Amino acid sequence: MPRKRTLKLKCPTCKNPVDKKNSNFPFCSDRCRLIDLGKWASGAYVISSPVTDIEDEVNLRRPVDSDKKI
Repeated sequence: MPRKRTLKLKCPTCKNPVDKKNSNFPFCSDRCRLIDLGKWASGAYVISSPVTDIEDEVNLRRPVDSDKKI
């Protein structure tokens, strides 16, 4: 009979093991939760800007001819 796989979850702040039933999940404690919140608030964590195509950037920078009549 195959063994059941167990997933070992770790706190993202201190890397200690975390139980899924913990009220602070995915953190091991309220302290680690607050440390993570402080990093977000101070700007230590950032979400990268979306990747844009080079052609899109060139088209945005190209001046529009205002003399042309439509």
